[in-house]
Amino acid sequence: MSYFSFLGHPMNLKRCLSFLVVCIFTFFLALVPTSFFGVNPETGLPIFTLTQQRVIAIFVFTAMMWILEVIPTWTTSVVAIVSILLTTSNKGLGFLIVKENVGALTNYKDIMAAFADPVIMLFLGGFVLAFAATKVGLDVQLAKVMLKPFGTNPKTVLLGVLLVIGIFSMFMSNTATAAMMLTFLTPVLATLPKDGGGRISLALAIPIAANIGGMGTPIGTPPNAIALGALQEAGYAVTFAGWMLRMVPYVILMLVIAWVLLMKLYPFKAKSIELKIEGQEVKATPFQKYVVWVTFALTIILWVGEQWFKINSNIVAMIPFAVFSATGIMKAKHLEHINWAVLWMVAGGFALGTALNQTGLASTLIKTIPFASWNALVVMLVGGFICYFLSNFISNSASANLVVPILIVVGKAMAGNPESAESFNALGGVPAMIIGVAICASLAMCLPVSTPPNALAHSTGMITTKQMATVGIVMGAVGLVLGYLMLIFIGF
Repeated sequence: MSYFSFLGHPMNLKRCLSFLVVCIFTFFLALVPTSFFGVNPETGLPIFTLTQQRVIAIFVFTAMMWILEVIPTWTTSVVAIVSILLTTSNKGLGFLIVKENVGALTNYKDIMAAFADPVIMLFLGGFVLAFAATKVGLDVQLAKVMLKPFGTNPKTVLLGVLLVIGIFSMFMSNTATAAMMLTFLTPVLATLPKDGGGRISLALAIPIAANIGGMGTPIGTPPNAIALGALQEAGYAVTFAGWMLRMVPYVILMLVIAWVLLMKLYPFKAKSIELKIEGQEVKATPFQKYVVWVTFALTIILWVGEQWFKINSNIVAMIPFAVFSATGIMKAKHLEHINWAVLWMVAGGFALGTALNQTGLASTLIKTIPFASWNALVVMLVGGFICYFLSNFISNSASANLVVPILIVVGKAMAGNPESAESFNALGGVPAMIIGVAICASLAMCLPVSTPPNALAHSTGMITTKQMATVGIVMGAVGLVLGYLMLIFIGF
């Protein structure tokens, strides 16, 4: 029962109490004397400055709000960014930034730039491409062409569904891809025998392929963008083509493993399946279709060929936006179709990372906590597992936003310490650690609440939570092992 609405989000008693607890805990961390966190024995001064203390409080607030889902996750990100601007920036509240021991201040321009980070623009370009493809029916046409070679044999059809959804999810929202394929497949699922495993296999194939496929490109899923942004900010160059070169084979291998697992657990009873893919009537003109086809192909070619064309992938992402706007394919009213919530959600993580660095909190943590002396493999695996665990219960974007800023600090400390650098770099170094987090976030698909594609598939009523958990746990375990082996032995 909803008692009132807060920031456009229904608030019941449980959410109200959760919000109260979060606020009490946050204000406690923000207002206690800085000496509460410890004192440097050599200087007798507090370990943290006031700005660093405020960043800690904001980070804890953000983490608790994301985990408890008191308000929408994107709202939490915006609140966090504004809080950083007001309390730690050089243009913040005057009475807060002139105090003694205030410490290093953040540059307000750098914090606000999180809303238009180059990686945000990369993701925005992906959303624009997906919108245009749907508008002119490109997605339906591609699905028809790509599924046709797999015939009517249930086994090959299942493989085809996995591969096609996986490929679509590399360039489109995995939620949109799952919804589209459910529209195509729901009539087919209804015709399959209820006492066979075929309908379960096909229904589970949709979220599995959507979740796994998103790992194939930097724009496939928000955790990829978060990892890529953090690495670029830290000075590690990861290109669009470089990402695909390593991740696409991994995705294909995982989809084949999913195919074998589904056939083993839930074999088909039907001897044949006929897929009839019929999209909604498209009102686009032949010119608009031509423009979208050409722009779609050109954008992907420029992304993949970044090392030859010398055009940064973030800049390439703006090409479809410009072309579709200029040709009238995308108008002002269509901007509402872009998933701004995801973009602002990711921006919050970037702002937190900037605050960690500019206030000096990152370097202070490195000096205070002996990260560099820890076992490199243990740190890498534990960080990934924490993200995997969280992502099964909260947004994978939120979990990556929480874990990545911390691990980027830990990774840089380990890479820069002579005692740990050799063993850490032998395991793939900072890129392996951070991209491992992105992989772990996408592999979290045990429950209906884990990802939107899971929720969509579960809503059909054709699969149980137990069936989803069984496949999700196996795929997660196999994916984690293969993913880290790939990162360690192939590297980025």
